[in-house]
Amino acid sequence: MSLLILSGVYSSSYAQNDQKAKTILAAVSKKYRSYDIVKTDFTFTLDNKQANVKESQQGTLYVKASTNKYKVTMTDQDLISDGKSQWTYLKKDKEVQVSNVDNSSEGLNPAKIFTIYESGFKYLYTGESKSGSKVYQMIDLSPTDTKKSYFKIRLSIDKAAKQIANVLIFDKNGNRYTYNVKSFVPNVKVPETTFAFDAKKYPGVEVVDLR
Repeated sequence: MSLLILSGVYSSSYAQNDQKAKTILAAVSKKYRSYDIVKTDFTFTLDNKQANVKESQQGTLYVKASTNKYKVTMTDQDLISDGKSQWTYLKKDKEVQVSNVDNSSEGLNPAKIFTIYESGFKYLYTGESKSGSKVYQMIDLSPTDTKKSYFKIRLSIDKAAKQIANVLIFDKNGNRYTYNVKSFVPNVKVPETTFAFDAKKYPGVEVVDLR
């Protein structure tokens, strides 16, 4: 499983953007972009009921809100990017793959997980959901590009915190990918080297340059 699944998703177009959804998302963007570096712990789940597949793993994401720099640590891999290149460390294979970051509107890299709705989507507010003491505002996104491999993304937004708490991606093959945010810590202090690959920290690994 990989966060790179975000690189791909078909469109069932909404007639127009919902004004309530637009207002909610604008508030989320404004708050998020006021931060420097954000740290989140999350659970990533792949669920395909038809294939009887359900897999989950934990991860931690550091992302610089004003840029496309990020670092993701998961069970089977690490993803590191300085905004231009991405290093994918496959732990079992002891291999690091280097590729260019897709910063176009067509690509959705991990740095965009909290701002995925800002371009290339129509959106619709579908109501509120309550869990415990928290209230979540639900918004469905529909990609405008009909060639995407997914047809819908559902956002659950913490109403009080104005933060995305859950992202559910529905793809055309029956897969559902869920990113559930377990913790969200703004303005954490980490060195700039966090967002660059340091070969000294990965002794004995093979570097494969795919650029």
